Amino acid sequence: MSAGLSLLSSSRKHAGSVAFRSLGALTVLAFLPSCSSSTQPGQSPARTPLAQYANGTTGAYGYDGHVPDFASRNFVPFNRQDVVAIAMREWRMFGSPVSDDDPEDRPEPSAPSLKPERIPGLWQRVGEYWWIGQDPYETEVAWSGKYNADGQLFRPENDGHYAWSAAFISYVMRVAGANSRFPYSPNHSTYINAAASGQSTGLRAQDPKTYVPQMGDLLCVGRGKSRSVTFSMLPTSYGFPSHCGFVVATHQNAPPFGNELSIIGGNVDDTVSLTHVPTDSRGALATPEGQFYDTRYPWCAVLQVLYDADREPDSGQ
Repeated sequence: MSAGLSLLSSSRKHAGSVAFRSLGALTVLAFLPSCSSSTQPGQSPARTPLAQYANGTTGAYGYDGHVPDFASRNFVPFNRQDVVAIAMREWRMFGSPVSDDDPEDRPEPSAPSLKPERIPGLWQRVGEYWWIGQDPYETEVAWSGKYNADGQLFRPENDGHYAWSAAFISYVMRVAGANSRFPYSPNHSTYINAAASGQSTGLRAQDPKTYVPQMGDLLCVGRGKSRSVTFSMLPTSYGFPSHCGFVVATHQNAPPFGNELSIIGGNVDDTVSLTHVPTDSRGALATPEGQFYDTRYPWCAVLQVLYDADREPDSGQ
């Protein structure tokens, strides 16, 4: 346990300046004009799909009692400011770690106590990502950071079977009030394909070689053998290993890359982590010739999130 806390402490020190830069961008966002000046909460919780499939289609709609009332009834419009703020809150909860090394060069932790997802207080938080983020009849809804749906402890070397990065994305979208416009899933490819096929009302897939990411968008990449998946191949007729992170800061000019943006994702090194992504001075991910500035990640899509507002109408009150 002490080793785990030490890891979080060192990560927090390493990320201090990054947190300041990202929070600065969020502060600027708080003063952007809102697309909607007021909202009236719904009289009853929104109905959302009770099942989502890898090809982007959905099952029947119903009420999800796992979702907080303030989100399912949209006490505020679904907005960019809240999504960024919720993602950053979760990042701070895990100690504000930064993961800028090439994923191929990162060693696996040598002991379970070095995995933040298994530390007391945080494995339960991962369980909340599953419980709130996933559709209520999915098996994964009862998973946590180290226990399966039957309450049995699973071995650290088997945690890949319980990968929770898409659960994190789904959780943030649920709590921010996306309701029926986001395809909640334990697999990133579900909502990548839904956006690319036009089946999602809240997402629009954009070519990462030409589109400039905005705060609150999702930046996505294939993993493993699926690193070869490109925007032109979307939507796929199958699910594929992938990862997405929320864009929480843009147009930064600081180490390690100079021009860069920041994304926050779950289950990166077994934690909620921030990653810097190199850009040009316009915030673009690639050169005019289509060459990504980032040599670590061959981005396959930017998911433009269609928000109702840029910020809360009552922000600051």
